[in-house]
Amino acid sequence: MAKVAIVPASGQWPAEFAIVAADLAEILGTSALRIDHVGSTSVAALDAKDVIDVQVAVADLDEVAVACRQLGRAGYRVLVPAFDHSVPEVADDGRGVPKGFAAEPAGSRRIHVHVRVLGAPNFRYALLFRDYLRLHPAAAAAYGRYKHQAAQLLADDSETYAQLKDSVCDLVYLPAIDWAERTGWVAPGAEDVDQ
Repeated sequence: MAKVAIVPASGQWPAEFAIVAADLAEILGTSALRIDHVGSTSVAALDAKDVIDVQVAVADLDEVAVACRQLGRAGYRVLVPAFDHSVPEVADDGRGVPKGFAAEPAGSRRIHVHVRVLGAPNFRYALLFRDYLRLHPAAAAAYGRYKHQAAQLLADDSETYAQLKDSVCDLVYLPAIDWAERTGWVAPGAEDVDQ
């Protein structure tokens, strides 16, 4: 199990994402409707684990499986089944929201690929969370302080760290929902998708 280590924000993360996105686009072809940089490394000046989080949007759950097979053939380590934690404003069965998940091929730069259905609640969550933090630096700074403190306490327990972080992310996401409604924010790429 990897240690939890939060590092200072890097100006290189967007360029590293661009390289990863180009590789994923080649692997996934038309299966990928969108490839977005998400997570903390997508927010300027936000300290984070040095892991590039990528969201790949696909048409439906069958395409999630297709994309995961393609990633597996390309050497990515695929976790099946995978679920995001429950999205606050959406009722579910308690298991969370289904997705595909893959980590980088052995020996490569650390990457987490989240394959989600375009327009699904977890697709929207990742983009709204990112965009809200990009435009609310005080919230991003507070979130960064939390991550540093949690990583110090839970350096050897990445599973508990992730579970606690989900709850804190929800505390950021709830005001982000209100902000989205006030500003008319719509998840990029999902303008024409029933949500």
